This record gives sequence, structure tokens and C-alpha cells, in this order.
Amino acid sequence: MRVGVSYFREDKLRPYLDAIGAAGLEPEPISPGRRRDLEGLRGLVLTGGGDVDPALYGAEPHALTKHVFPERDQLERELIEQAERMDLPILGICRGLQILNVARRGTLHQHVEGHRDLEHAVAPEPESKIAAFVGTEDYSVNSRHHQAVDRLGYGLIVTARAEDGIVEALEDPERRFLVAVQWHPEDRLATRDFRIFSAFAKAVLK
Repeated sequence: MRVGVSYFREDKLRPYLDAIGAAGLEPEPISPGRRRDLEGLRGLVLTGGGDVDPALYGAEPHALTKHVFPERDQLERELIEQAERMDLPILGICRGLQILNVARRGTLHQHVEGHRDLEHAVAPEPESKIAAFVGTEDYSVNSRHHQAVDRLGYGLIVTARAEDGIVEALEDPERRFLVAVQWHPEDRLATRDFRIFSAFAKAVLK
């Protein structure tokens, strides 16, 4: 089964393609310069990257907001809308979590300290999908972001937080599979993180 994989920089794409392929799916890269829709595809993965344009949630740019590409924001919002209309499984990773929240009319903290280029614990909420994947005990994740969820978008619930309260996972319990994590499971396929891709694949194959 083929699934769409949004991206902006081709040199950052390979880990996502490998993770999706390892889960038994065929990734179809989508970027502003390539294919732009989900026709014939069975799911959507939103990958990491630069900052979401704060204009989308009515904010002025922070001094440390950078690598903003409005064409990517527009494309991914269109893909999210299409995937939701088609009831396709959606998996968001790092920036993917952030654009999902903004697409649901949420907002972001444009800069937070202590979450870039390190590992830290997250606490999954019991009964959540992410807890089913990685367990309910504190789970160590690889963190490399400086933006984070502020006001939650409609229909979304927080399913994991870091020790400082930063949102680390979201899902929409009313959809068959809409899960997003703030860390990078594509880089840790030998850990329980691979279960995130396996669960996404299972939802795609239903």
C-alpha cells in the first residue's frame, strides 16, 4: 500500500522512507515541487523540518523563528484536509505534530528551551494510542525541536508530555488513526518507536 510522505528537504527524507518501508508500506514523497495530492494513496505521514509560519495562527515572528516556508505550510494543510476528508490514517512527526495542531486552529510556542539535540523522558497517558505503542511508564525520546504546542487545536487531545509540561504527543480519538509525536521515531527503529510505524501501517492496511 502506498502512503504520502510530505517533505521539503530531500536530504532529510531517507530515514522516513526507510521507516515506512520497514513497516511494510510504500512511501510516495510529496513536496511543493512534486506530486501535490493523495489520490490513490492510503495514508499520510507529515515529517519534520523548519518552523511553521506564525502568521497562520495570528502571531508575530519570534526572533528565533526561522526556516519558514509558506509553500510547505500551504501544501501540508491541503494534504491534512484531504486526508481527513478521505478518512486516511495520519501520522505526524515533530513539525508534523505542529502543523497538525495549527491546521486544527491551534497555536504554537515559537521557542522553548531544553528540547533540542538531547534525550528526555515523556509520560504517555494511559488508554492512549501512544501508550499502547511505547508503554505507560516514562519513556526516553530523542528531542530536537524548539517549537511546541501552545493552545490545542480542536478535536485533539494530549497523550504524552515531557517533565516540563511540553506536549509530546497528540491524537484525535474520534478518528481511526490520527497520531502525532514531537520526537523522531524514524531514527530509532530498534526501539519501541518502531511500533508507531507498525500501528500506522496496520491502520493503512485495514
